[in-house]
Amino acid sequence: MPNSNSKLHRIHRGVQEAGRQELVSRSLQSAQHCLEDQDFGTAYAHYLLVLNLAPELKTSVKETFRFTLFKWAEDLDSLSRIQDLFNCYEQALELYPNDEVICNSMGEHLFRMGFRDEAAGYFHKAVKLNPDFADAKENFYRVANWLVERWHFIMLNDAKRNLTYLKAIENAVRSGCKSVLDIGTGTGILSMFAKKAGAPYVYACELSKTMYELARDVVSANNMEREIKLLHLKSLDIEIPKHIPERVSLVVTETVDAGLFGEGIVESLIHAWEHLLLQPK
Repeated sequence: MPNSNSKLHRIHRGVQEAGRQELVSRSLQSAQHCLEDQDFGTAYAHYLLVLNLAPELKTSVKETFRFTLFKWAEDLDSLSRIQDLFNCYEQALELYPNDEVICNSMGEHLFRMGFRDEAAGYFHKAVKLNPDFADAKENFYRVANWLVERWHFIMLNDAKRNLTYLKAIENAVRSGCKSVLDIGTGTGILSMFAKKAGAPYVYACELSKTMYELARDVVSANNMEREIKLLHLKSLDIEIPKHIPERVSLVVTETVDAGLFGEGIVESLIHAWEHLLLQPK
């Protein structure tokens, strides 16, 4: 009886496999016919079915799948079916999470629709996946110019200003401040000052996705990625102990801009004083 059951099981599996292969074959043929008829939406649906039934075909159909996705996305865009467009890209990235071309294309759609910070995230991911991908690099630099205010570059190159920050942080750390929170870290320069000054625990938060990714790269390039905890959060959303283990002994920020108070700094500092900073005894 066990042998009979085993044989029936093998037969059943064989029938299932034959049925799968037949469905995959027919779907591939249908997808090709749809492409010839420029019915990109139906072709895309067939490719989704194929890739879910036969993931082993991912490599062989990738180029055609990309073409189909991009053409269908153009149709959806022209019809103002924006949510459907994004859903298609999310499906595609579930199938090909490390495809720099799809990431870059997603970023281009987001940028055109005004979602610049989100677009920068996809462009950045595409560049990380393929540092030689010229289109993604050009797109990332273009969106960065939109997102990073010009005064930020001026501040970064203000040696006197930076030296003043460095000395102030060093003095605070030497006087006993062991944990530091950098609000609106930007490139991460103040966090790195704190770490170099000897602070054992350094945390940094940044709301902008673009600047957060940039800070990660800068901190990593300085071999401090394990020593500085970066949070993609608004300081008002930081919770203890969810994001940082306890109140910090020093808060630093360089979110003071040419208008004196930028980025809601007053609200952020009040919140930090009340909820994140150790209170004097």
